[in-house]
Amino acid sequence: MNFNFAHPLYLGLLLLLPLLAWVRARKVRESAFLYSSVTLLRGVANLKQSSAQVILIRMRWLTLILCILAMARPRLSEGTTSIKASGVDIVVALDLSMSMAAMDFLRKGERVNRLDIAKDVLEGFVQKRTNDRLGLVAFAGRAYIAAPLTLDHSYFQLNLERLKLGIVEDGTAIGSALTATLNRLRDVESKSRIVILMTDGQNNAGKIPPLTAAEAAEALGVKIYTIGVGTKGTAPYPRKDAFGRNTFVQVQVDIDEDTLKEIATSTGGKYYRADNSEALRQIYDEIDALEKTEVEMQQYTRHEELSAWFLLPALVLLLFEIILNNTVWRKLP
Repeated sequence: MNFNFAHPLYLGLLLLLPLLAWVRARKVRESAFLYSSVTLLRGVANLKQSSAQVILIRMRWLTLILCILAMARPRLSEGTTSIKASGVDIVVALDLSMSMAAMDFLRKGERVNRLDIAKDVLEGFVQKRTNDRLGLVAFAGRAYIAAPLTLDHSYFQLNLERLKLGIVEDGTAIGSALTATLNRLRDVESKSRIVILMTDGQNNAGKIPPLTAAEAAEALGVKIYTIGVGTKGTAPYPRKDAFGRNTFVQVQVDIDEDTLKEIATSTGGKYYRADNSEALRQIYDEIDALEKTEVEMQQYTRHEELSAWFLLPALVLLLFEIILNNTVWRKLP
């Protein structure tokens, strides 16, 4: 680690301090009154500044020096470190329709609904893609942007955690969801642009057919991976009985696999069916392995800012000077 200043030009102000001291000294030596004879001043001509006044002046100069040093931003720099930038932009479209409440997945031996397991597995995927820009689209009867493309993965995960069932009107607008993802990706320049679509149903809302959106993705060079979430056949869906108790009813799973396959195939992606937690994790592992690009090595330097160590003593000195100057060492007018 080495000591340096982020803004060393401010140190030039230190060179002005001797000039200010000289100007101040001349001003102090100037006469405040005119006397008819110098003999009247012989008794006080050799008097020096009191020690109190000298201390106050020195405190003021030291405060000024510390403030200038703080402005120059002193810091400790720790060598250069290599980082990787993949150039992959990923937008995830996550289904929030009420059918995602079906509890046909297990997590640590306990039943969880499709949305919870989808969010859980997606968080693990995000942790692996540390150098990618990620975006999030949530959809049900309509689609909206939950998180724009960002390298701030903590911000992405914060917005992912906020997603809950029932916050969007019910339905499954797959075409609208894909269009929303493409709007996030069409104007960005990257080595690879992909969409991950997670749904447990078939398109029954929105004005844009899913295959039309897929054609637009193909034209833009965006690859779409589609994931059908849910067991085959029937799935347990939570309900309350007449006495308010939680029960489960079996509902039919109706995923439009043909459309999801066609969307993926036409754009160079792949369709997956996730009927259990482990299968869903393996799907994301496969996508993670497929979507690798050449990395660019960049350099950055870690800095530990030290300005506070100069600014805080300066403020303390200034406070003491003001207190002393107005109390025990107060000057008469």
